[in-house]
Amino acid sequence: MDPNPSPLSEPGPSTAGRIVLAATPIGNTGDASARLVELLGTADIVAAEDTRRLHRLVQSLGVAVAGRVISYHEHNEATRTAELLDQVRAGSTLLMVTDAGMPAVSDPGFRLVEGAIAAGLPVTAVPGPSAVLTALALSGLPTDRFCFEGFLPRKAGERASRLADLAGERRTMVFFEAPHRLEVMLRALRERFGPDRPIAVCRELTKTYEEVIRGTVGELLQWAEDTEVRGEIAVVLGGAPEQAAGTPEDHVAAVNELVAQGIRLKEAVAAVAEDVRVSKRELYSAVLAARQPGA
Repeated sequence: MDPNPSPLSEPGPSTAGRIVLAATPIGNTGDASARLVELLGTADIVAAEDTRRLHRLVQSLGVAVAGRVISYHEHNEATRTAELLDQVRAGSTLLMVTDAGMPAVSDPGFRLVEGAIAAGLPVTAVPGPSAVLTALALSGLPTDRFCFEGFLPRKAGERASRLADLAGERRTMVFFEAPHRLEVMLRALRERFGPDRPIAVCRELTKTYEEVIRGTVGELLQWAEDTEVRGEIAVVLGGAPEQAAGTPEDHVAAVNELVAQGIRLKEAVAAVAEDVRVSKRELYSAVLAARQPGA
């Protein structure tokens, strides 16, 4: 056994014929990992979201790309995926990079992974910078449970519908947004969640002019209205506050609504009791009592 294995080595007879998703810096090129640099110089194929940005990155890193560079983005990934999988199947190492952060996370790459899994081809990742996790960590909001929602829809009706789906979300939420649409987004958040929900707007993360503005939705909407916002934006929104549990009788209607949808009574009681944090036994008794004549 090699006492000093390569950091890129994996169990198995060979590391050839695989896909590697590699995270790229989200702003500061000093965050590029040694594994990313090595792969840029050794991979047979480098699939890049924007080949021009890739060339700027490799120039700043002082590395020469040895393999073939091809573009792979949202407008051609549906047609180019099969070609790339054929190359991997033939034994090529394919490096997938996007403009910033981890491929497949609000960036091209998902179709490639999906196709590779279906074809039984190996896929691995070189982790690294993440705007989602960086913004979450800097926000000052709870990090024990969170969800990533990407970009909200641009159309007002679709955006309102998405936010309505998140009305009861208790986890911290992370969004991306374009600077010229931030004010519209914050106004939509105020309309749905009210002005007092805690929030952080993170801009230009890891770059020279990095800035994190924390406050309430109302306060940050006022800031956006008074400021010419620039740069790449991540928005971190606090989850819905926990509601008082109330009495079991307060939640009988919710149980009956689930039962009307075809869910068994005991399962409906368990689901509601867990959601509102009341005793299952007491809620079950309250439902039965409400069904008694004269109740």
